[in-house]
Amino acid sequence: MSDTSSPATGGSESHLVGKSLSGQVSAGAAAGTRGRTTIADSVVEKIAGMAVREVPGIHSLGSGMARTLGAVSDKVSGSPSVARGVKVEVGERQAAIDLDVVVEYGVSITDLAADVRTSVITAVEGMTGLEVVEVNIAVDDVHLPDEEDDQEGGGRVE
Repeated sequence: MSDTSSPATGGSESHLVGKSLSGQVSAGAAAGTRGRTTIADSVVEKIAGMAVREVPGIHSLGSGMARTLGAVSDKVSGSPSVARGVKVEVGERQAAIDLDVVVEYGVSITDLAADVRTSVITAVEGMTGLEVVEVNIAVDDVHLPDEEDDQEGGGRVE
């Protein structure tokens, strides 16, 4: 004989033991099956942007005009945009990343590109669980040792 009274009416809960409820996941199911996680493009852009900046030999990110406008924006806001020079496409399980970078003079671009890819893939896959299917790198400029940074005051007159 089984008890069919409801817990809400003060009856026994023995009828729930060992049975799964329709429409719900049982308590023993893995946490990953108990809902859906979505990750915004901007999150992946920031993760990739931070990972690129950690690689020695990267001077800055962004193409010419984006760097110029970004430098002005950074001065106004007081904080640099981490995602400048990073574009991503995020699907349900995969991500593709495009980077615009400026490299330091004297650095092997092929070695630097390999280091950037490794850093970005490791960071994005580790933090998001997304599979990074490609990391495209466009080297837009080479920073020469005697060039002034766009982000420094650097004008002729103070």
